[in-house]
Order: sequence, then structure tokens, then C-alpha cells
Amino acid sequence: MKKNLFTIALLATMCSVQAQLLHIDNSANVYVSQGTLVYSGGGVQTKGTGVVENHGNFMIQGTTTDVFRNLDASGTEITTGNAGGSFINKLNQPTAYASVNTNSSSATPVYTYGQLFISGLPQTAITGVVNQEYRAVSHGDYQQMGMPFYGKTIASLNANSGAELGKTFTTTRGSKNEILYWDNTNVYFPNLPTGLNTTMGVDTNPYAYYIMGGNGLDVSSATRTLVGRPVSDANMTVSLANAGANVNFGTGGSNLNPVNEKYYTYLQDGFSASAGLWTGNFGKNIYQFGNPFMTNLDLSNLGVNQTNSDGNYLSNIYGVRLEYQGVQYSTGGGGGASAYKFITFGGGSLAGDVDYAMIRPYGTFVVKLNDNVTQPTLNLANLRRFNYYSRNAATTPYSVSANKNGASGTLKQLGVIGLDANGKEVARTYYIVSPTTVSGHSSTVKAQVITSSSSLGTFEEDPVNGGYDLNNVNYWMYINEANEVNFKGKNIKLVNYDPSIVSYKFEIRENAALVANGTHILSAGEGFYYKKSTDTNVTAASQGATVTANGAANGVEYDLYYGVPNSGTLATSETNKSAKTMVIYNPDNDGYFVRFDGSWKTADINVFDMSGKLVFSQKGVNAKKDYDLSLDKKLNVGYIVNVVSEKGERVTSKIVR
Repeated sequence: MKKNLFTIALLATMCSVQAQLLHIDNSANVYVSQGTLVYSGGGVQTKGTGVVENHGNFMIQGTTTDVFRNLDASGTEITTGNAGGSFINKLNQPTAYASVNTNSSSATPVYTYGQLFISGLPQTAITGVVNQEYRAVSHGDYQQMGMPFYGKTIASLNANSGAELGKTFTTTRGSKNEILYWDNTNVYFPNLPTGLNTTMGVDTNPYAYYIMGGNGLDVSSATRTLVGRPVSDANMTVSLANAGANVNFGTGGSNLNPVNEKYYTYLQDGFSASAGLWTGNFGKNIYQFGNPFMTNLDLSNLGVNQTNSDGNYLSNIYGVRLEYQGVQYSTGGGGGASAYKFITFGGGSLAGDVDYAMIRPYGTFVVKLNDNVTQPTLNLANLRRFNYYSRNAATTPYSVSANKNGASGTLKQLGVIGLDANGKEVARTYYIVSPTTVSGHSSTVKAQVITSSSSLGTFEEDPVNGGYDLNNVNYWMYINEANEVNFKGKNIKLVNYDPSIVSYKFEIRENAALVANGTHILSAGEGFYYKKSTDTNVTAASQGATVTANGAANGVEYDLYYGVPNSGTLATSETNKSAKTMVIYNPDNDGYFVRFDGSWKTADINVFDMSGKLVFSQKGVNAKKDYDLSLDKKLNVGYIVNVVSEKGERVTSKIVR
């Protein structure tokens, strides 16, 4: 590429233009290298065929009198808004779109891209457009997206035979060709306000959460380029109040929303399932957002009382849901996702899928609050960050380019990653402890997440003795919490249902920061341990260690511990040993299903009400896949589920709706 004006090619080199207009003249090409920061203390304009190709970080920090604009070759300002071509944010490793960057200042990011930060300019002064490249994992029937553009019409996505996203969208609801957006207050996806003429940032909020019909939408095998005006950072403070406050979900979520969809067909809340289904906080106080900027958003400190505040401490936050996977939709049956990533904050620090706390341009996220009593505000502009790892608010003042230093603290996390024979991740689960997290089944849990999608997880623990809580065996945990003090040395049950998982890798964090490789003992002088059901003694779990996994098909499970167990704890856990076939609650559809022992071939299933009356019976069920139990969601009653294998092995479980 010819670079007529200037070229920036050294890592961390800065080109600064203070308090004046940075002008890229006609036919001039500016190439911003990966890892480079270009700073303009005024406005930026391009003329004619002048181009900025941005692979790094471009920062514009101006005032209300500065501009970001495109001029034609004669010097006249271009105001059409969709011509594009003057400023391009490039993907540096486009085929690595499915990779996640390790959330650590010492790690080398594997997926990087050009980012544009504009601050201080009003929206009326931002008339120039940006070509923003996009590539992402396909979510399925509907792609979840934020749109970092202002004044762009939905119809412009269809221009030139759907050139921007490679398809043409319609307004037919349920066709998987339409575009919908999330209504936080009323808890559903309305149709676009003015159909294909809907204007982003005008008819919808700049931070709107869109779902794009996935029929014929290919965002994985080809890089897409969308064109539009960047969004100003003015007025980007959002009040988190009244989401679902006036919504009556009905018994079992069976009421209809304004577009005649039953709430239980799509509304998913794994955060509040422990406290009660379709009551209290379940399904409420959920806020869905799209990233409105061409810069990363750092969510790592939303639930942390910060020393160097960015103004975004949400004191009543429970957690954040991220990275929809396997989105499916069926007419009349509604839709939902098969899996997510989660981060939670209830232990005083970030926990769970820490690496996903950085939201990319075009990314989305879902905030869950504990209540509607505290109604905090979220300043999205102050979440922006060029780096691919989080800021440590305890030591580093907020800025878009601030660094993160080391962390220590009280929330300890053991991640267990299931790997296949090729070393590829299949599934993962987390066990966290802190002085404030809660042991056992409780409505006061702070950080745990219930899921039904993973083949690897832990079951609710008996808070007194450890091992299975035989009164609550229907709860399958993605993030399982326990109290660091009263549950020390007691076990939770790690169970794997996927025969392709042949090994476990341990990932250990303290206050979200990865500990050094090989580290076992943490700041309180204790560490995590594991024990196979075939072993007598426990073994220390160390950062990065890999151990052989034997799944339920082989009759082997693992116990996980924080702190060395005593002999009494070991003896008690063995008495609580349970069958591998479980009846599991599915928060995605407020239902239950049977997950079978891997050694079972077929099973007979009988469901009784609490009076002993048989209400459902099925013989010869295929035990190689989960079996959904069709229980009436409208009835608040209890059931006894009796499951018998072809060999006569019997599992009985109680369900209380």
C-alpha cells in the first residue's frame, strides 16, 4: 500500500496532533499499525480518496467545536452518511474470530482489530463514516449484535443486494429474516419501530440490543464490512430501573407478551433460579445492551467497589450473561440459546468466564441485578478500553488506555476445563469460594449460575457434610459457590456426561487474576484439591495442571475441595454417593429433563404426583440423550420421578414446582 502522508509502524508509537484538525489529504493513505496509538487533540477529516486504514488504536479527544468528517475531492463535506471508504477499522487476524483473548496483561492477544475512540464531539459534529469490519461466531437462528452507528437505517443493510451482511432482511416476524430489538422495560423483542426505515440511534437507542435473522446470514466464513457514522459519547448514561417491574409472567411463565409469545418460550434466567421460578426476581431486572462504540467495553469492575472509579459500580449487580451460542427458534415454540458464558460479582470480585469480560465492537451483554430497590446508572462511555484485558480499578485510574496491574484478594476460583483427545475444549465449569459466598441450596446465593446446557458441571452441595444435596439434586451448576470458612475441606461433586472429554485442565484465579503457572497455595494459605471416586487421598490442583478424566460412562466422578478434607468429611461424602442419572432443572424453558448415566442404554420413566397417582409413563427411552419431561407449568404441584435402567438400576427424584 502506498502511504503518502505518513506511516506509523512501531509498536506503541504515538502520533499526536494537539488542539488542531488532523487532515488526511486527497489520495493520501495513512496506515496505523497493530499496537500503535494515534492521538488527535482536535478533529479529524479526510478529503477525496484519502484513507485511514486502522489496525491499531485511533483516539480523538476534542471539543464541541471539533469535527469528524469526510470531504469530497473539491473540499465539500459529504453528508450522505453511507458512502464509506475514508476510515477503515480492520481485523488483524480475521480467521481467529472464535478465539478469546486471555484476560491478563502478561498474555499476548490472539484476536485484535482497529479501534476508534471519539470523545467530546457532539453527534452533530460526527458526520464522517467508518467502514467497520465484522466477523463472528454464528449464533444460529438469530445473530445477537450491537450496532456502533448513528443515523444508519436498517434498509441500508439491504442496499446493493444485502452487501453489508450478505443477505436481505424483511419485516416478517418469525421468518428468521427479520431484525428485532430488546425492550428492557417490557421484557420482550418488539418489531422495529418503523420497519426497514428504522434509524439506529434515533428510532432506537444507540446501545440497542438487536437480533438479526440468521436465515442465510454468514458472518463466520467471510469478513463483513458495515458502514456508518460513529456514535457520540455524549448522553450515554443509562438508568437501570424497572426492567420487568410491571410484567406479570403468569404461572410458570405462561402469560403472553405484547406480541403473543409465552414468556417461558424464550425468557432465560439462570441467575435467579435458586430463589424461585417465575416468582420474585426471576426474569426481572435484566438489562440487555449492544456495544454502541468502535472500542472494547470493559465490564470487569461493574460489581467491584472501585478505588479509581469509572462511575459504574452497580452495588446490586448479580452478574452478566455473554456469548450466546446455538440460538434456535420454532414457530409457536419460541426460542432461546443452548449455551452462554457468565460472569458474576457476588463474592466481591469478578468470577466465572473472566476472559469474556471485554466486549468487542458489535458485541452484546446482559446485566442481571438483584433487585429494583437500588436503581443505579451505567455510563457506557466510561467502559471503553483499547486493551484486550481488564483494568485493575484498585491500582489504576480510569482511562481508555489504562494498564492493569497484579491483583490479589478474597475470591478464589477453580476452573475445570474438559478437553477432548486433541486437547480442544469441550466444556468447562467453575467452583468459587469467598468469605461472603453461600454454601448449599439457598435463595441468598450471590454468584452461582444454574445451567442445563453443559455436559460438565457440579451438583448442589450439602452445606453441612458436603457431597450431593439429595434434597436438591435437580440443580446443575455452571458456577458453583460455597463459603470459604464453613465449607472448607468439604466436597462438591464434579460429574462429566460427555465421553469425548478425556482430561481436565485446571485454571485458577484470585480476584479474577490468573495465578502463576504451577501455583497451588493462594493468599489465605489454602488451595483447591481434587479426588477421583476411585482414590483414597486428595491431590492438589495447580494452575495449568492436566489430569485424566473418566466420565460417568466409566463410573468415575471427581470431588472438588477448597482446603484439605479431614477423614470425617471423606467418609461422609462417600455415604452421599449418588447415581449418575439425574433429573435436572432447565432454567431456559422452566422445565425438567433426565440426564442419564453414560452406561445406560434404555430406561423406563414414571412420573407420579404427590398423592401417588401416575401422571406420566414412558417405556424404553433412549438413554444416550437427554429426555425432556412434559410437566404442566401451570400447576404448582410436586412430582416424584422414577427412572429405571434396562439393568434394573433405579433413581428416584422429587420435583416441587
